[in-house]
Amino acid sequence: MPTRSRPFTCGLDAALAVIGGKWKPLVLYHLAKTTLRYGELQRAVGSVTHKVLIQQLKELEADGIVMRVDHGEIPPRVDYSLTKLGQTLATALAPLCQWGTDHTREIARAVARRERAVA
Repeated sequence: MPTRSRPFTCGLDAALAVIGGKWKPLVLYHLAKTTLRYGELQRAVGSVTHKVLIQQLKELEADGIVMRVDHGEIPPRVDYSLTKLGQTLATALAPLCQWGTDHTREIARAVARRERAVA
């Protein structure tokens, strides 16, 4: 596995190296609640494509955040859950989730303004 060419500038830089990507925080959010099969996780996350979700899961697994268990059955049964390190990351993201919940209306208005300005 290649090493990072530059040191992390701070803890946030290190955390973003792990959770960077549109879908990873949502994967963490849903797996923080329970172990999920692949199809359940894909439905929970939403409009993510199969290719992108698989890639994000592989990265999270390589980083020691997600554990993948293939039961070797036909039809395939694969479960995903958080490792202990992943659980600590999900706990760290909980306040950000709460912030989003607390400010959903303001965020929706700001995003709508931004989208109108770009269009």
